Amino acid sequence: MIMNATGSTSNFTKVVLLLEFLLVSYMLYVLMSSVYRSYQIDRHIEQFELENTQLAVENEQLSKDFKYYTSPEYKDKIAKQSLGLVNPGEEVIVLPADETVVVSLIEQEQESNERRWDSYTNAQKWWIFFFDRDRFRR
Repeated sequence: MIMNATGSTSNFTKVVLLLEFLLVSYMLYVLMSSVYRSYQIDRHIEQFELENTQLAVENEQLSKDFKYYTSPEYKDKIAKQSLGLVNPGEEVIVLPADETVVVSLIEQEQESNERRWDSYTNAQKWWIFFFDRDRFRR
């Protein structure tokens, strides 16, 4: 610093230091605002890339769906389900809608297996577990 004869800095030096401080402050402000704008732009780019990827996946799925719904197999399936049509040489088999018979048979088999298992002694159960794994799985 430049000092005059009285030992204090001159007014000119104070003005220069003040201008330098203001210039450095302005440069820091411009730098920080530029960095912040760059950060915002990067975030927007990442967001758009993610959205782009999601749209590409959705577009691919829609393309597959379109190919499936316009395929002859799908048209044939819908014609058979909705209109009851059959292709030449095919036979239609109608299954009864009564599922209670099947369910009751399964329940009866499970009950008989449980009764049979309960009739074994503890030693027999261990023997089956260790040496007769096929019978154990039933």
